[in-house]
Amino acid sequence: MTDRTIPLNGARLLADLSGALLWPERGWLVVADLHLEKGSGYAARGTLLPPYDTGATLSRLEEAVARLRPARVVCLGDSFHDRAAAARVPAEDGRRLARLTAALDWVWIAGNHDPLPPGDWGGTVLEEIVEGPLAFRHEALAGPVAGEVSGHYHPKAAVLVRGRRLSARCFASDGRRLILPAFGAYAGGLNVLDPAVAGLLGRDFRVWLLGREKVHAFPAARLSPEAPGPAALPARQAGRR
Repeated sequence: MTDRTIPLNGARLLADLSGALLWPERGWLVVADLHLEKGSGYAARGTLLPPYDTGATLSRLEEAVARLRPARVVCLGDSFHDRAAAARVPAEDGRRLARLTAALDWVWIAGNHDPLPPGDWGGTVLEEIVEGPLAFRHEALAGPVAGEVSGHYHPKAAVLVRGRRLSARCFASDGRRLILPAFGAYAGGLNVLDPAVAGLLGRDFRVWLLGREKVHAFPAARLSPEAPGPAALPARQAGRR
């Protein structure tokens, strides 16, 4: 096992630095919360953001697919930022998505933001997938589960390393359930010590922090609460140790 290995209900999963999850035994690549067209959604409400988040998210996804060569891609819901987002995706980005889904077995898990993707984008829409010891869905179920893989909460974590507070997106798991980081360029994050996330996990959960150059595993005891302000470093600096 390495810092990237996530054991879950008897399965061996790998945390990729991109924020994707790999299930080597099945050849599955799993991503959560792409939130395509979040920038244009905010712009429509008067908050101007650079309108490039969909392109940036797809570039990272294309890179992960090319490097990891999965047989199947599973998108764990909230692939679009709102119910009108699919209609705002630029035509070229729509064609990029269609090329990806045509080359792979592609599954869209329904999320609470998601419209049905346009038919010419391809892929299969499902509420959840149960495969072997694992169950893949958008949002974690209440109560005890075994082998659940979900997204929705956009987990991130902060640790103190040599007197510096480092904050980054992360995978979080207690060995029975796993919550993926948001893959979308503008998706943001919620500290795993927030009750909304920590309340789903056992006391001795671990996180796999997405650093600048590698994934770093930490036990819950090493984590610190969110502290907004200049002391927190952006996610891509979290690998500087």
